Amino acid sequence: METSPARLVVAPPVDPDELVGHTPLVHLRRLAADRPGSPRLFLKMEAANPGGSAKDRPAAHMVREAWTEGLIGPGSTIIESSSGNLGVALAQQARAYGVQFICVIDPRTPLTTRRLIEAFGGELHVVSEPDPATGDWLVARIEAVTSMMSAVPGAWWPNQYGSSANATAHADGTMREILETLDGDLAALFTATSSTGTLVGCGDRLAQEGVDAALYAVDAVGSVLFDGLRGARELPGLGAGLVPPLAARAAPHDVLRVTDLDCVVGCRRLVEREALLVGASAGGVVTAAERVLERFTPDDNVVLIAHDGGARYLDTVYDDTWVQERLGCAPPLLAQLVADPSSGSRP
Repeated sequence: METSPARLVVAPPVDPDELVGHTPLVHLRRLAADRPGSPRLFLKMEAANPGGSAKDRPAAHMVREAWTEGLIGPGSTIIESSSGNLGVALAQQARAYGVQFICVIDPRTPLTTRRLIEAFGGELHVVSEPDPATGDWLVARIEAVTSMMSAVPGAWWPNQYGSSANATAHADGTMREILETLDGDLAALFTATSSTGTLVGCGDRLAQEGVDAALYAVDAVGSVLFDGLRGARELPGLGAGLVPPLAARAAPHDVLRVTDLDCVVGCRRLVEREALLVGASAGGVVTAAERVLERFTPDDNVVLIAHDGGARYLDTVYDDTWVQERLGCAPPLLAQLVADPSSGSRP
């Protein structure tokens, strides 16, 4: 009689800290070179993580914690809502731990990101319509996750929007690494916001270390975070359509809001000035930081966090046709804004 082969129970992989983190802190020497008196600018390049984004940190931390506590094991299915990057990171972690993963996305998720999730063995569930009451995609994704949790056996929801492990990953990783590299000499940190995990975690570490650095939250126009007004947003990964539980602990020095076009301009400027290809939210961080450089001195160290790289945005941020059709900015005006963001009339 034939017998079924025994199922291989996969032990946890090596400590995720050996694979995730320790990303470069790059000195941006050209970005503000034409503005005398500007501070020293640095870019934390989170695209160097194995999954290509800052989301590798909370994904590794949340999954490792869940595995250790027995919340997941062989036969489990991780289900999470993501605009893209956390989906890739969780798909990689799920593959490493030998569990299933279902990622709830919406139509804004780039094709490249979708293919990466599938390449790691993740399953995609695409929400086809925004929430009817709010018109927001994130609200619709969360509703889909909660519905699937009761329908899928062995389901576990990391819930990046409320998980303390999300913030801890950035406190113990992102912020710790920045402070170690700069020997604690930090005047300000600029980070994009969505789940607010990076913002909260970095703020926690600054408080723990007693570092008096200004913490800037860069949020999207159209995001409801920090009492913002809900509105349309073309680019994923920046802002939110609901206020996550983690946001209650966020205490930024200031909130700077950027448009989709601001993100494009910042990305293009970083390519032109520094030959660095970054993701949409990082472009917003660049634009926001440039607007307030006069608040700092040449002796100040200012760090910008680039949550991901630009390869996943070649069909949007770096495509002139997309920018013109979706954001109403023709190539000549875009070139003018990239050369000098303060010039010209924005569409």
